[in-house]
Amino acid sequence: MRVLRFILGDQLTHTISALRDIGPDDVVLMAEVAEEASYVPHHPQKIAFLFSAMRHFADDLRGRGITVDYVELHADGNTGSLTGELLRAVRRHAADAVVATEPGEWRVEAMMGTWAEAAGVPVEIRTDDRFLCSRPQFAAWAADRASLRLEWFYRAMREKTGLLMEDGKPAGGRWNFDAENRKPLPARHTVPERRRFVPDALTRDVIELVRRRFGNNFGDLEPFGWAVTRAEALQALADFVTNFLPSFGDYQDAMKTGEGFLYHGVISPYLNAGLLTAEEVCQAAVAAYAADAAPLNAVEGFLRQVLGWREFIRGVYWLKMPGYEKTNALGASRPLPAFYWTGDTDMNCLRQAIGDTRRQAYAHHIQRLMVTGNFALLAGVRPAEIEEWYLAVYADAYDWVELPNVHGMVMFADGGLMSSKPYVAGGNYIDRMSDYCDACRYDVKLKSGVGACPFNYLYWAFLIDNAPSLQGNHRLGNQYRTLERFGPERRAALQAEAHAFLDALPSDY
Repeated sequence: MRVLRFILGDQLTHTISALRDIGPDDVVLMAEVAEEASYVPHHPQKIAFLFSAMRHFADDLRGRGITVDYVELHADGNTGSLTGELLRAVRRHAADAVVATEPGEWRVEAMMGTWAEAAGVPVEIRTDDRFLCSRPQFAAWAADRASLRLEWFYRAMREKTGLLMEDGKPAGGRWNFDAENRKPLPARHTVPERRRFVPDALTRDVIELVRRRFGNNFGDLEPFGWAVTRAEALQALADFVTNFLPSFGDYQDAMKTGEGFLYHGVISPYLNAGLLTAEEVCQAAVAAYAADAAPLNAVEGFLRQVLGWREFIRGVYWLKMPGYEKTNALGASRPLPAFYWTGDTDMNCLRQAIGDTRRQAYAHHIQRLMVTGNFALLAGVRPAEIEEWYLAVYADAYDWVELPNVHGMVMFADGGLMSSKPYVAGGNYIDRMSDYCDACRYDVKLKSGVGACPFNYLYWAFLIDNAPSLQGNHRLGNQYRTLERFGPERRAALQAEAHAFLDALPSDY
């Protein structure tokens, strides 16, 4: 019996469930397909990273004696779709059955549901057990909860895994050290140099392919420094744990001109593609704490991102899809401003965050949440448009991780299912946590009028415009009491200034 084992581009893990019990006559299918490379205009570095990592993974499998059928993007007869390549491979190898691991996207899972009938052979879809919380386990945790909150899920995961637990209690006597992780970067602070990787010949070939085929997409293709093998990804993890994790906690919310990585892990592309696993990443961080090589606030903050947030949003995605993406609790309806694709804006914080994204296919979570995301929420951008942008421009973006992050956390489009209040802020927050305002043509200290930071009046106008939905939110009580003191004339002036600014923004690019 010959089994065709289909490995997707984000399943580059030797222990992936689809490869278990592989037999000597079985064939592994991997395919670069136009449909997956272009359903949004992916950043060229993202495409190059995945294609190179896939090709290296295929070579690694071959080195282990496994037969691999690898279909390159420009191969003769490539149908351009996962389904088309599966059907061709079943015929090519006279396969008796197909085995795959559940995908990360609802769209692909629906596609997989058609394979058995189309191929005329049994198709087994196995659980993706690289995650520390399965879909059924998350559904059981979420049952009967009107709202879903990270804190309670995160505590349950700490108890389940035993990570950072001592005698059944959280290490240090507290579950959460977030209050200690909000320091701005000191002036003249020097960040260590990040470990990056020189492309080998295979990666250079992929880079040239991507240049020819996707060179007009948003984003710089080079310099390219991503790890594309598991060995390199492990080196990147070790570099983070040794040189960056100790300061990650203190400065995880900081932003600095020209420093798109700062002390962040920058391992999410490797985690989400499968070159690293969540368990080994968490264990590496906890081991650093145990060895007194990293402080508790840093390790706990990192663990909360991987063990907590990453697992949490995947659970939300599969619990609430496919209807989740259709919600729009605040009725946001503006088109995405063109500067998200061009970077052409006088707001320096946005120019810096988008510039980092263009150069690196990466921006850290505060840039994403409190700069590009904050503006999109304040501006009332249509959720689907900003969601497509995030999915396209980041090397770590897949639907399961991008959609709930942007839809729920950034845009509050789910009405508070996973967030107790919208994450909005005026210019003061950005000024406190970055040096961006120093070189901006707008004055962050001016709340309105000529030369005022747009974030300031957009913030108050957002609260006024959305008062019917938000003024009953207990976490916004102080803000709405302040608005009451403004008086009707000032409130109307803030709305007029904000709407005039937004109406003048180009949306075509």
